[in-house]
Parts: sequence; structure tokens; C-alpha cells
Amino acid sequence: MHLRVKICGITTVEAARAASSSGADAVGFIFAFPDSSRCVGVDAARDIARHLHPFVTRVAVFRHPDVAAVSEVVATFCPDVVQAEPSSELVAAVAGRAEFLPVLHDGDDVTDRAVDFAADGAAKPAILLEAAGVGGRGVAPDWHRAAEVAKSCNLILAGGLTPDNVAAAIRAVRPAGVDISSGVESAPGIKDPDMIAEFIAAVRTVERTLDLDPTLETTK
Repeated sequence: MHLRVKICGITTVEAARAASSSGADAVGFIFAFPDSSRCVGVDAARDIARHLHPFVTRVAVFRHPDVAAVSEVVATFCPDVVQAEPSSELVAAVAGRAEFLPVLHDGDDVTDRAVDFAADGAAKPAILLEAAGVGGRGVAPDWHRAAEVAKSCNLILAGGLTPDNVAAAIRAVRPAGVDISSGVESAPGIKDPDMIAEFIAAVRTVERTLDLDPTLETTK
């Protein structure tokens, strides 16, 4: 199996190169988070993205965005994926221009919400799961509920992950991928290349373990 790894909140060329050279599958550029140290403008994101391996997926990340703002970023930055809380208007605006990765927030009813979302499409959808409330705080969703959500979708687990706990998270949740931002930072908004490499290495190690012992797999 191959677990997709996304390094989110990229703000520098150094961080982009570190994620790319360490084997990240995707990197996230955060737009329209005016209170975030990880927010970048379109011009900066475009310049940084030039230093990525061509097969690294570029994700434009938004929190409760205005549809017009998303459309402008899609037109000028041309991301591969747009990540945001879903709405019919936003999904329609992105359709045909980028893939859409919906964000769900943890809660007692998150499994039902994921099942309802999955039932709307013909294919098993990708969903990014964050902690309840606002993401980007380094807080983990409940792993038990996340494991239930992972049965109905290709779950990207986000929030509270570090190089030290990602193996346990993967074993508990069995996600399709993992997303990290603050867990590989030396300071808010500053990615540590060594921590990025350590995180991705930890994912690849547990990935091989799951391949070697199929009894560890969860039926999806």
C-alpha cells in the first residue's frame, strides 16, 4: 500500500525542496487565512511551487472561503487540488479546473456526515478529517471515530500528527493518507527539513509493516 503524505503550510523554497526531496506526495499552500503565519500570496506560492518535483501535487488550502477568492487563486495559481469545507457553490466553481478535497471536522456525528457525503458520488471519495472547530491548531481528531470514517472514504488524517506519533495514528486509523503542518515546524510557519524527512520516513516504515502483515489491515 502507499500512504499519501501531504506537508501543509509551505511558505519557503527551502520547505518546498525539503518536502519534495523527502518524498512528499503533496504540499499545501494556505490562502485566505489572514491570521495564520502559514498564509501565502498567489505570487509567492507560484514562485515556491517552481521548486517542487513535477509529480508533487499542489494543494490550495482555504478556510471558509469566498467563492470568488477561490476562483481567483485557481485561475492564477492553477493548483491541482483545492482543499476547503465543502459547499455546492464552491464545488461547482472548482469543477473542471482542479480536484476538490472536502474538509470535515470531527464530532459525534462525523461518521454519519462522511457516509452521507460518500453516498452522493459514484466513487469512494477522498475526505480530509480535522479536529472539531477550526483546523490548523495541532489538535488531533478522535482516532477511533476517524477509523470509522475511513471505512467509507479515502481518509486523509490531519491534526496533531508528529514524527513520533504518526505510526500509531496510521495503525489506529488506517487512513489513505496523512497531513501535517505544525508537527514539522521549528517555529510557527517555519518548516524544519530534518523533521519533514523524519516524518515521511516514519510513514514509509509503518507502510512497509502493514504490507508485510496483512492481518493488520482493516476491511474497507
